[in-house]
Amino acid sequence: MTELARAAASEPGDDSGGGQPVLDRLVNLLDLEKIEENIFRGVSPPNSPTRVFGGQVAGQALVAAGRTVPAERHVHSLHAYFIRGGDPAVPIVYEVDRVRDGRSFTTRRVVAVQHGKAIFTLSASFQLAEDGVEHSGEMPDVPAPETLPTLAERVAPYADTLALRAGPRPLDMRYVNQPPWVTRETGDWEGRNRVWMKADGVLPDDPLLHVCVLTYASDLTLLDSVLAEHDVYWEFDRVLGASLDHALWFHRPFRADEWFLYDSTSPTASGARGLATGRFFAHDGGHIATVVQEGLVRVL
Repeated sequence: MTELARAAASEPGDDSGGGQPVLDRLVNLLDLEKIEENIFRGVSPPNSPTRVFGGQVAGQALVAAGRTVPAERHVHSLHAYFIRGGDPAVPIVYEVDRVRDGRSFTTRRVVAVQHGKAIFTLSASFQLAEDGVEHSGEMPDVPAPETLPTLAERVAPYADTLALRAGPRPLDMRYVNQPPWVTRETGDWEGRNRVWMKADGVLPDDPLLHVCVLTYASDLTLLDSVLAEHDVYWEFDRVLGASLDHALWFHRPFRADEWFLYDSTSPTASGARGLATGRFFAHDGGHIATVVQEGLVRVL
């Protein structure tokens, strides 16, 4: 592995205060080692739960795809399937298939492998910048992120139960609405989960890295909107859940170390599966990305 990745996978270090040190560890985790043409290797942080976080493997797979594409072509969409739970104790090998290099578009397929088996697949499309028709829906009217409580402040009354959420994170997250672990008790769910997010520090200028950080962020709170419809939540109730598939469309350039609003909702759930959709808006109101995910949701 690279020196940066090796550091990210070693002892956690003194990052209890969050901020730039924690963000740097995420950046290091996204610095994959090239072990052969079209083959890359990534690692997980030492304090991972029993399964690799889906946003991590999606972000790393997108890094692998992007490193086989000319820099002037930017990702505009990805479609992924989570096949098996990832093992955080061993590296993940990412195999890239160069499906097509066209005049305007480039297509890549990535398979993430552990223990000789595929755990995740991703298809991504990249495009040369072009001018064309343009329109966008309006960003919801919400309070500015600086006026809202931090995630640590939101979690504090529930710190014993929400221990993982109370720890340091690479993203600054500010809930606009009451978090789902609160509405579970109060029953006043608004039907939408709105969270301001940004990288908790400064990122390098590489556009691919900013897209990968948003991809990582897109898996953090999305399925919460499914559970909130039924007044249940992961750490408080007997719930088994996992991401099944994930699709992202990137509409406009952005920086992931500047505030963006994540507005998500769940239009339907059935058959122990829940569908969640989300929109990302930049601080200036531009619609920068759209996400759709189906997840396994079993209330036991």
